Amino acid sequence: MYRLWQSGNPLQSSMIDLSLLDLTLAAGLILIAIGLSYRQRIGLTRDLAIGAVRTVVQLVLVGYVLVYIFALDRWYLVVAALLIMLAVAAWTAGGRQDRPTRQLYGILGLAMLLGSGLTLVYVGSLVVRADPWYDPRYLIPLFGMIIGNAMNSASLAAERLAGEMDARRAEVEAYLALGASPARATEDAVRRATRASMIPMVNSLMVVGIVALPGMMTGQIIAGASPLSAVRYQIVVMFMLMAAVTVTGTLVPLWYRNTFFTPAEQLKVPETG
Repeated sequence: MYRLWQSGNPLQSSMIDLSLLDLTLAAGLILIAIGLSYRQRIGLTRDLAIGAVRTVVQLVLVGYVLVYIFALDRWYLVVAALLIMLAVAAWTAGGRQDRPTRQLYGILGLAMLLGSGLTLVYVGSLVVRADPWYDPRYLIPLFGMIIGNAMNSASLAAERLAGEMDARRAEVEAYLALGASPARATEDAVRRATRASMIPMVNSLMVVGIVALPGMMTGQIIAGASPLSAVRYQIVVMFMLMAAVTVTGTLVPLWYRNTFFTPAEQLKVPETG
């Protein structure tokens, strides 16, 4: 069994190239979703159409950019690409909130920078050990997976904390009236927000390989890699995603809760309109 785990794929074959005709046929799948949305009056027909077009345009552009970055193989281009990904992720996570502020965008960006950055450094230096350290074939795809999940975690944490603060306003004010600090008054709200941000990733850990084969593992197998080699990479991926999600989902509520209080540690009056 150990030799089988270490061995290559005896059935390895070349990856099937997809033509423009194949991509056109695949577009029929999104047309089904658009048609059902229109038929059922779900209200997502326009979003689905725009999302499909954006998917094609964005992925094609990213493909050409990555070809350029891979060819030049310069560390500053790799770092610039990672920072752009981080900025877009922070902007997207903040835009999903009901009351986004510049301070919230900063909190989300910094939390994702620490959660994703530390995870990438750990995996890149201790697990994958890419040589050189900035090898774009590893850093960009790994960071893309990390930041995508960290973005979802940050968005869920911020949204849940805002909801908890609205629902627990009287409770928090009662704590403050009894002399509790803002940290103590919001302890349970912060805990619930962190938990909510982690649940999707925890669910993925529970069913990976049984209910679903993750994208990276599937892509490697389709490309002809050994299933066992793909499994090893996917194990690393799942662990690194859980770490990034946990760090990000912990930091966002801890920092975001301070924005609900005045410098005198009084609960701010909620904005209306």
